[in-house]
Amino acid sequence: MSRVLIVEDEEHLAAGLKLNLEAEGYDAEVEEDGQVALERLVASGGGFDAVLLDVMLPGLNGFEVVRRLRAAGQFVPVMLLTARSERDDVLRGFEAGADDYLPKPFDLSILLARLQGLLRRHTWLRGTHQEDEGPDEFAFSGKLLDFRAQVLRWDETEQPLTLMEATLLRYLVRREGQTVARKALLEEVWGVREDTDTRTVDNFIARLRRHLEAEPSHPRHLLTVRGVGYRFVAEPEEQ
Repeated sequence: MSRVLIVEDEEHLAAGLKLNLEAEGYDAEVEEDGQVALERLVASGGGFDAVLLDVMLPGLNGFEVVRRLRAAGQFVPVMLLTARSERDDVLRGFEAGADDYLPKPFDLSILLARLQGLLRRHTWLRGTHQEDEGPDEFAFSGKLLDFRAQVLRWDETEQPLTLMEATLLRYLVRREGQTVARKALLEEVWGVREDTDTRTVDNFIARLRRHLEAEPSHPRHLLTVRGVGYRFVAEPEEQ
C-alpha cells in the first residue's frame, strides 16, 4: 500500500482527497501547515511514497516546502496543486524540485492518473519493475547519468535529479537521435492521456537543459524540433 501525504489547508478539499485516495487503496494522511509538513517529511526519512502539495499554504508556501525538501536530500515524488497555472509559476515549481503540477480545480480521475504515473515511475527507477527500461547508467560527453540513484555526475560534481527529470531523461536516452513528440512524452512519461497541456513537457526540458547544457540557451544535447517535440543527442558534432 502506497503512503501519500496530502498537504492542503482547505479542509473540505483535504478531506475529500483523503477519502478518495483511501477508496483507491492508498494510505493517505493530511497536514495543513507547510512548515509542519516539511518537518514531518524530513523526519520520515523517505517514509512517504508521494506528496500532494498545495502551493498556497500557511507557514511555508509549497514552492519553499519542496525546495527545502530537496535541499535536505529528500526526493520523494511531489505533485503541486495550484490555482496559479501561469507558465512562470509552473516553472518556479519545477525549479524548486517538483515532479508534476495540477491546476485547480482539477478532475479527480486526472489526479489519480498522474499520481499512479508518479508511483509507477518511482518503482521503475528503483529497478523493481519487470519492464525493460534499459541500462541503469548512461555516459555521454564526459557526463554520467545514474538513473537508479537519480543523479547526473561530471568531473567532481553531482547534480541530483527529481523522479520525473530522471524518468524523462531515461525515456529520451533510450530513443537517442529520434524526434519524440510532446504528446508522446506526456502520455508515455507522465502516463496521462486525458490532459493535453504540453507546457509540462516544455518546462521540464527547460530545467533539464540547465543541468545538461554548457549554454542552456543554445542546447546541443536536448534539441527542439519546432512544431513537433524534442530529440536527445548524446555526442553532438563539434561546431
